[in-house]
Amino acid sequence: MDIDTVKRRAGPREFGPTDDMPREYREAATRMIQFHANSEIMGAYVERPFVRQAPSLDRKLAVSAQVQDEIGHGQLLYRAAENLGVKTREEMLDELAAGDGKFLNCFHYPLSDWYELPMIMFFVDGAAMRRQATLKRTSWEPYAHAMDKICFEEGFHIKHGEDILRELATGTRRDRERLQEAFEKWWPRILQFFGPTDDRSTHSDFSMAVGLKTMSNDDLRNAFLNAYLPKAEKYGLEIPEYPRVEYHTDEDYYEVYEEDLDWDEFFTVARNEFPMGKGQIAKRRRAEEAVEWVREAIEGETAAPAGTATAEGD
Repeated sequence: MDIDTVKRRAGPREFGPTDDMPREYREAATRMIQFHANSEIMGAYVERPFVRQAPSLDRKLAVSAQVQDEIGHGQLLYRAAENLGVKTREEMLDELAAGDGKFLNCFHYPLSDWYELPMIMFFVDGAAMRRQATLKRTSWEPYAHAMDKICFEEGFHIKHGEDILRELATGTRRDRERLQEAFEKWWPRILQFFGPTDDRSTHSDFSMAVGLKTMSNDDLRNAFLNAYLPKAEKYGLEIPEYPRVEYHTDEDYYEVYEEDLDWDEFFTVARNEFPMGKGQIAKRRRAEEAVEWVREAIEGETAAPAGTATAEGD
């Protein structure tokens, strides 16, 4: 199948592993799904410290379940990417540990305290859901199937994040002040979550043409702002004056003033060259190295010839 045929046929869940897809499509889909899978894994590493730091047993259990979900989402997505035949799951995981795998900007920054957690669990996960819901209609069928499960579970994650937000927003005056401080710190990063504007996006046009993406960066950001600015205000959060966000009533459109955002930092983050991001990647690498013996043991069991006695059977 050539690329023109792909563009002509592109539609929801149109292509699968049995189709003879052109290299250009397979590489674009692999890049997109690998980025998503990496983000799920690195998102779990951002949230993981709060399994211990959560203020109650119920919260600890909920955060633990969410972290497990995110790791599972990553594995589903690596398999969906692997079906494209460009990279193996192991190669993608090795790239992530080596600092070559890319992932979402917000997961390059560690969280410093409990007040920052709803910035990820509610606002960032809410932004992610805006994107992920559209991917149920992506043209690569294994990706769409993975999104059916992922979106179902992400809905619970967002509800958990909102519950934490509600608790803090109705707490003491100090709770509300610290929540506002966290919101102001994370607001610019959240605005950049969807990436650069459409005219500056490198891969968006091709991904849209072959049906991998079904909404542009600008449209996704606008949909998120329409849904989540009222929710922020509902919980008493004041929208920072900068970066400026202006609502155009006549067009039902939010304009984000790009010049107010630190794009130099954003692209440094995107290249995995940001110091905080390097720290997050190093944590992931140490975790992979710590369980290397498990993989070696499993591979050794798999490779053992039939009839070979195990240590237990000796």
